[in-house]
Amino acid sequence: MQSAEAEFNKNSLLLALRRYSSAVCDMEQTILLPSLLRDVPSDDLWDCEAAEESCTDLYSNYLMLKAIRNTSESNLVRLDDDKAKNPALNKTLETLLDTDPEALFCFHLRGLFSVMSDLTKKTQSLTDKYMDIIGVAN
Repeated sequence: MQSAEAEFNKNSLLLALRRYSSAVCDMEQTILLPSLLRDVPSDDLWDCEAAEESCTDLYSNYLMLKAIRNTSESNLVRLDDDKAKNPALNKTLETLLDTDPEALFCFHLRGLFSVMSDLTKKTQSLTDKYMDIIGVAN
């Protein structure tokens, strides 16, 4: 019974959010001069086309990761209809709405875990790149 409980705790949504928040806090404490990240091209091709600003350099990635953390911690999410802005998302959601609510919930929960895991890895990667820029060994 404890192993099932431990597995549940390992995959809890709050834990995933805490990991991301902790990674961003670590990034903020490590990156003392964010301006050093300006004009440093990003190695990763992140999906920044969906973001309002382009994420072509590490500085814009730094700002984006902080903004996402602030939004997730403050629960300030826009409630306007984003379906009209992204028609591909709307088409995918139409097929999901016909499924049962539990399957729909599990689908979105798995997606949220995946997004939070990717954001945590990207935050840690950005911190490591900053350490390389200033010449500190990890």
